[in-house]
Amino acid sequence: MATSSSSSGLTFKLHPLVIVNISDHYTRVKSQSNPPPTTTTTATATSPPSPPPRVFGCVIGIQRGRTVEIFNSFELLYDPSTDSLDRSFLEKKQELYKKVFPNFYILGWYSTGSDAQESDMHIHKALMDINESPVYVLLNPSINHAQKDLPVTIYESELHVIDGIPQLIFVRASYTIETVEAERISVDHVAHLKPSDGGSAATQLAAHLTSIHSAIKMLNSRIRVLHHYLLAMQKGDIPCENSLLRQASSLLRRLPAIDTMNELVDKFNTAYDRHSLQPFTCLGLEG
Repeated sequence: MATSSSSSGLTFKLHPLVIVNISDHYTRVKSQSNPPPTTTTTATATSPPSPPPRVFGCVIGIQRGRTVEIFNSFELLYDPSTDSLDRSFLEKKQELYKKVFPNFYILGWYSTGSDAQESDMHIHKALMDINESPVYVLLNPSINHAQKDLPVTIYESELHVIDGIPQLIFVRASYTIETVEAERISVDHVAHLKPSDGGSAATQLAAHLTSIHSAIKMLNSRIRVLHHYLLAMQKGDIPCENSLLRQASSLLRRLPAIDTMNELVDKFNTAYDRHSLQPFTCLGLEG
């Protein structure tokens, strides 16, 4: 399905976030499709393992002249019966991402596997109405400890004449890893993340979120006390104190900063197609 190298002369720059997204997508789908075996019957233990799943999505970024820079990606729905992507879902995700990343365009798509398959070309051709020369990012999730290079291959498509018949085939393209400062910090943090007390990373995350929740609850209780105090002052139940009113006014002037957080949450929900703020509402951060 693929020749040795591309002849387009394009320069590809791949950001680590794309690799992380594809890996996370594959891990989640694999864990959901292969639940832990039960001991109720012996048939489960002796049944052959299911083949590794394949995941699909779009890669987005910017093309400047002959340089193609792939910044991010988003997931897509795949119908194995027709070997096609859910087009309405793709258009919906494209519209949402355009609101968050107005300068990014769909550059192509991604999948997982050890090599490009014949059915991949059907998907590739279907995306040519969005990008006339889409790129195909393929990640091999199989672990090979002897391999030193990243298990990521970028393909382009070229029209070759084979046995007198013009055919569109995949050709390998070289690429480099491009990072910005924020990505370098994040990747370095993830690479060095390890439990400090022998517990799991999930346990540490739960403890961290619990401490944040406790701090927010304490802040909420203190604001309620201040609110009740100001209401009593307004009703004349207690003497008016100008110094306290000035401090409360100074606190209120800081409240517009909350709008920035709400904007960040809205963009997060748009990017990940979450139309509710339930995770933040339970913490009293819905604004």
